[in-house]
Amino acid sequence: MNKIWAPWRIKYIRKPENKKCVLCLPSKNKAIDKKRFVILRGKHSFSVLNIYPYNNGHFMACPVKHIKKLEELKQAEILDLFDVIKKTIKLVDKALKPKGYNLGINLGKVSGAGIDKHLHIHVVPRWNGDTNFMPIISNTKVISQSLKDLYKRLVKVK
Repeated sequence: MNKIWAPWRIKYIRKPENKKCVLCLPSKNKAIDKKRFVILRGKHSFSVLNIYPYNNGHFMACPVKHIKKLEELKQAEILDLFDVIKKTIKLVDKALKPKGYNLGINLGKVSGAGIDKHLHIHVVPRWNGDTNFMPIISNTKVISQSLKDLYKRLVKVK
């Protein structure tokens, strides 16, 4: 098994189980948005940087309403969710210039959802050659930009 020294994760590991949903965020609070890396908000949804990204610029689009299933969304909420995805992709395009994106929805724990009680859509920017020797040889992914720097850059291009 490969091991990576990641002492910053101990806070997450030792943290008592939070009864509050990490994706339930008060609406339009600039201080909380900055602290939680909320990129933008729609009427019924928002986009937020993933603090455990698969790739630089990985964000999640989430309905504001705490729901678990797609079928619980109303038509206006679905349209708003995808509008937030579209607008956030536009920002990421401007700031990072990726060549493509992976979009993914994991419904339920067995499908790989780390947060299975609040619906969210992963949006992962991709570049040609963004998988180098690290994942192949050592099963390790390197993310080369901090979330704070990326957040500042995305907010700047808004």
